[in-house]
Amino acid sequence: MTKLLFLFLDGVGLGNNDPKTNPFISANLPNLTTLLSGKQFIASSAPIEGLRATLLSLDACLGVAGLPQSATGQAVLLTGQNVPAHIGYHYGPKPNPEVAIFLRNGNIFHRLRSLGYNSAFLNAYPPRYFDSISSGHRLYSAIPLAVTSAGVPLRDYQALISGQALAADFTAQGWHDHLGLTDAPLFSSWEAGIKLARLASQYDFSFFEYWLSDYAGHRQEMQQAIQILDLFDQVLGGLLSEWDDTQGLILVTSDHGNLEDLSTRRHTTNPVPALVIGSQRLRSLFCKHCNNPIAPCSSCC
Repeated sequence: MTKLLFLFLDGVGLGNNDPKTNPFISANLPNLTTLLSGKQFIASSAPIEGLRATLLSLDACLGVAGLPQSATGQAVLLTGQNVPAHIGYHYGPKPNPEVAIFLRNGNIFHRLRSLGYNSAFLNAYPPRYFDSISSGHRLYSAIPLAVTSAGVPLRDYQALISGQALAADFTAQGWHDHLGLTDAPLFSSWEAGIKLARLASQYDFSFFEYWLSDYAGHRQEMQQAIQILDLFDQVLGGLLSEWDDTQGLILVTSDHGNLEDLSTRRHTTNPVPALVIGSQRLRSLFCKHCNNPIAPCSSCC
């Protein structure tokens, strides 16, 4: 099986060419721009077929009225089913019982395990997260619910220290600054990208969630959004410097728009990106039977 790294960016759509509202226009994104053959990461640029990457534009609304939401959007990515259409509405941020049914029954981690492939969720969670889950003060969001229901363990502080996971901010600076966990290894953005590539190479399928993009979108602070994008582009550069395009694919996509339009605190109806990185041969084979770049089916992938 071709290795696949699913790099999930929470709350990232393809917006307009407007530097007043879209931080992607002002951010310094040399690595992303190179992948896109010099074009901008906006809706009018897609589709793009470059030497190393393909950019597609996907409808996050999926034919259902209203603004896309995290729980249903992530459930679509994890299960390959149009969950909003099945239940009749968008829902989030955390899964309700109707959404949870889909996540607990047949998500991609379930399917790969049943076929004998190894998979991993590469995010590390701090001790207080597990304490909150155990006490009932916190509920799983869609991704950890899918992972744990498939029998794939969530990675903890010890996994971060031992080099088997990455912090949600990639560098672990937040673990030092906000959690007081100063034993956490610090990485530069570029080093974090290299680390992500090396971790992903150990598995048939790996998943990493970056949620600070959604957080920045809700805050509507342009400079913070630009800083987050600058950091992500450096992570992407490190990842690409280490990734073997002939052996695997990287899929970068999202659940709904947000960060690309800071004129609103709410989610958007903008399309979301499906950025597929790898050799042209592998990209041409990627889910060619089901023609669905965001949810590989077990019959063809």
